[in-house]
Amino acid sequence: MQEQDILYTLALTRMTGFNFATALRLYQELGSGRGVWEHRNDVKEVLPDCTDRLAANLKDWSMALTRAEQEMAFIEKHHLQVLCHGDSRYPQRLMECPDAPIVLYYLGNADLNAQRVVNIVGTRHCTPYGQDLVRRLVADLRQLCPQVLIVSGLAYGVDICAHRQALQQGLETVGVLAHGLDDLYPPRHRETAKQMLTQGGLLTEYMSETNADKANFVRRNRIVAGMSDATILVESAAKGGGLITANIAQDYNRAVFAFPGAVGAPYSEGCNHLIRDNGAALITSAADIVNFMGWQNDAQLLQAKTVGIERDCFPNLSDEEMAVVNVLQATGDMQQSVLAVKTNIPIGQLTALLFQLEMKGVVRPLAGGNFHLLM
Repeated sequence: MQEQDILYTLALTRMTGFNFATALRLYQELGSGRGVWEHRNDVKEVLPDCTDRLAANLKDWSMALTRAEQEMAFIEKHHLQVLCHGDSRYPQRLMECPDAPIVLYYLGNADLNAQRVVNIVGTRHCTPYGQDLVRRLVADLRQLCPQVLIVSGLAYGVDICAHRQALQQGLETVGVLAHGLDDLYPPRHRETAKQMLTQGGLLTEYMSETNADKANFVRRNRIVAGMSDATILVESAAKGGGLITANIAQDYNRAVFAFPGAVGAPYSEGCNHLIRDNGAALITSAADIVNFMGWQNDAQLLQAKTVGIERDCFPNLSDEEMAVVNVLQATGDMQQSVLAVKTNIPIGQLTALLFQLEMKGVVRPLAGGNFHLLM
């Protein structure tokens, strides 16, 4: 994306406030932030259900563009990645959500479109029982799904425990922040965050100089849920951020899992109620998650990739079919539209190729338009 397009897209986030769904629809309808700016005087014609207040706000971009220019300077100085909606580096799972941010700011080296992505969330008052659950969960995931990306919110309790266990197990882990990348909350987690920059990353939708307000923590939960295949609730009181993330994940039709706890235990009450109300599948180990998600062969696939999968494993495949296999082999599950870009194969031809590969037992389609390599 051109620098000017990025500038106008950053400015658009300042114009639309917290109207996430409307901002995304405008962005998609007009193709870019610059496209919205070009139609600033006739937005209602493009999106008739746009509110009168928002339509009026979109007429004057002067202050928003000035702020966007300041942010561009901050981004360049600190070598941040700007991920605009539609970018191949943007979390593809999150793109499926109707209220996804149109811009994310990222610092780190993890692939946000890893083959498997799970978030581990829960209470900020994690008990020894919860800490032990996280330790065993992450250690077992390391064995069963060696390429899984662990996502959480870098908060106290379950969040920081999940990040630290992922680092210890050699897994990449990403923290989704409720403020800009010029600060870190809570400050006590700064050392862990530094480690994550080389074994994961920090991600946010907020510009620099954004305070860690309470409402921002709630809003960031939709990113945690949306960029993941599954939400895992470890411990939760009757109310809390972990439950909010689990409910959002349900709305996104993502898998939700919860560990049960003792009846009457204050920090298991939320998990127990969620399981009781069929809001989450009861789990007792990582193996339960792997079996439910159909990830049983991940360890074998990684071993095959490490040794090197020869073309003989894929008999009777054309050069174009092998191109598809090679991309899926290197990157993991991928949406058809992204696969078309990566392989440089027209979407119509790719549709036929994917059908042929499915018939040959080489790939299988997943929810959300993704394709998974079976061999």
